[in-house]
This record gives sequence, C-alpha cells and structure tokens, in this order.
Amino acid sequence: MAASEAPIRFPCKSCGAQMTFDTESQQMKCGYCGTLTPITHDEEEIYEYELDFLDDSDASRMDWGTEQQVVKCENCSAQMLIPAEQTAGLCAFCGSPKVLTQGDPTGIRPESLMPFHISKDEANIAFLKWKKKKWFVPNAFKKQNTRSNVSGIYIPFWTFDADTESSYSAERGVYHYRTETRTRVVDGKTETYTEQVRYTVWHWTSGDYDRSFDDILIPASHQHDTNLLDRFQDFGLKELIPYQPEYLSGFIAERYTVPLREGWDEAASRMDDQLEREIRDEIGGDEIRNLSISTRTSNETYKHILLPLWNATYTYKKKTFRYMVNGETGKVSGKVPRSGWKITFFTLFCILVALILVAVFAQQAPPA
Repeated sequence: MAASEAPIRFPCKSCGAQMTFDTESQQMKCGYCGTLTPITHDEEEIYEYELDFLDDSDASRMDWGTEQQVVKCENCSAQMLIPAEQTAGLCAFCGSPKVLTQGDPTGIRPESLMPFHISKDEANIAFLKWKKKKWFVPNAFKKQNTRSNVSGIYIPFWTFDADTESSYSAERGVYHYRTETRTRVVDGKTETYTEQVRYTVWHWTSGDYDRSFDDILIPASHQHDTNLLDRFQDFGLKELIPYQPEYLSGFIAERYTVPLREGWDEAASRMDDQLEREIRDEIGGDEIRNLSISTRTSNETYKHILLPLWNATYTYKKKTFRYMVNGETGKVSGKVPRSGWKITFFTLFCILVALILVAVFAQQAPPA
C-alpha cells in the first residue's frame, strides 16, 4: 500500500503547514517556517481510575481527541493508531509494506503520557555509544557507523496502585554450632581433633504485613519482548502529563493488546512476588520453610499511559537486529551480534583460572 502525505491535523498559525511535536522545545513546531506553538492542557491533574474491567467497553473512555484508525501489519501483527485520513505505507516495527486498515480504534484512551525528550539524532548517538561498550561483539561492528531504521513510537502501558494486607506463618530456622571431637588416621597414627558442626533450630512464627504499591508498570503490548520493555524502568512516572493528541503529531501510537484484566493479573503476580521477598526479610532467620501467605488487596486503581521509545532495527552481515531507546532518558537496550572467538577465548580463560585455583587450594589443604 503506497504512502500518502500526512494530513494537516495541526495547521501552523503563520503559514498553514503541518505542525509536529518538537522534542527540544516541547512545543508544536512548523516544519516549514519553524513557528513554535505551546501545547495547552484542559486539565493538569492525572486521574487514576478505580479498577473496573468493564471500562474496556465504555464508549466515553475511548475518545483520543482526533479521529484515529487502527492499522495492522500482516508480517509482525503490530497494531498502530494513525490519523483517520492517513495511509500507512510501512510498518514502524518491522518495515513490512503489508499494512492493512482495521477500522476505528476501540479500547481505553490514554490517561496520560510522557512526551519524547530525545530526538531521533540523539537516539542514534546513544546507540553508537552503547554498542561500543558491549562485550563479546565483533571489533568491526564496534568500529562501523551502523545505520538504523528508527521510528518514534508511543508504547502503551498500564500502571496499577493497590493497598495490601497480608497474614503469614512459617517455620524460621536459626543456625547453631557445637564443637564435636573426632579422630582420624594420619601416617598410620590416630589423631584427635575438634570440628564445628552446624545444626538448625526451628520455630513457628506468624504475623501481619501491610504494604502499599504505587505505579506498578506493566507493558500493554504483545508486540514487544516483555523482558526488553521491563528494562526500561527509568521513566519518571511522577512527571507524566495529561494526554493531548498534539504530542502524537509526528510519531506513531501503538494500540494496547494486553487487556486491562490481563494487565492487572500480571501486576498482582508481581505484587505477590515482592510481598514474599519482603515477608521473608521480615521473618529473618537463616532458613525458612512452610511459608504461607494470605493477601487481601483494596483501593485498586489504574492508568492507561503512553511512554516514548525509539524502536530501531539494523543489519549486520545480512542479519537483522533490534534495539530500543528510551525517548525520555536515552537509555538503550537491545540485541547485538556476538563474536564467537571472543566468547570462546573468555570461556577458556575462566576454565584456566578455575583450574589454577583448584590446584592452589589442593596444595594448601591439610592431609586427610
């Protein structure tokens, strides 16, 4: 499908040309005459909604402020939101031209977002610095000026808040030591020696543990590697601003594919894991067994937010690699080619060091 010119959704007050969001000024900027226009907000407060899984079908929560359409890539299944009048030519994720219109968007509109602060050029510079610091990559790859296909994408996320009240019980084990006298035969002679022997004393314990969780960040996209997205935990979520469609001008917004209920289930699982770690610290001791935790949640709230990421691919020796750059902080995460001989050399070096250490300890050990 051939691409057409982007429609003028935000005309410049000076010349009428298309305005897009400018990362440097954090304003709308005309690509023709350079005029800057501030973005005004109807409301400054960021709302957190009570957790209601029926919100997915609430029509009043679906207005994005400008008419949007959903397009889907047949190659990688990515779903993107673009202006209704615009024709998508290439997928922003994989570059495939097999992009088909899916109709009007459905689902909860974003409550807030983090605007792009890092430009495309700055994202490219951050990647070049990042790849030079990577281990076990080919020297030729480090030195070459890698050219990437970069797209600015607002990725959907859920954030969840909740208060928890947990009751727990467990057996706490505490290590004790006693001195035992033993004998051994050395050069045909029997010797007596003492040795510290460890044993565990177990006690039942129980208690209550209250904890409040704030802004548990859950990726709302099946398109990306969750492990990759989870590495971007450095967003300043306290600096979110109310959603305005102007911030999307010049970028692509991805439609969420992780439903609200699925996002909450993942958040609840993360809360359970965090509670178990903290309760284990609360119990203390040297060992814990038969741990049982019962948790009740209350005051559950959520937000649907958009966070800025530069999505990029590059080719090295006919293989395609992908990386992403945090559009707020410039942090980079992704895949790089590996040097087989560097990995092999390092592995052999580690084995050699281990063998030397074993030999040294063997010489220092007393005879049995």
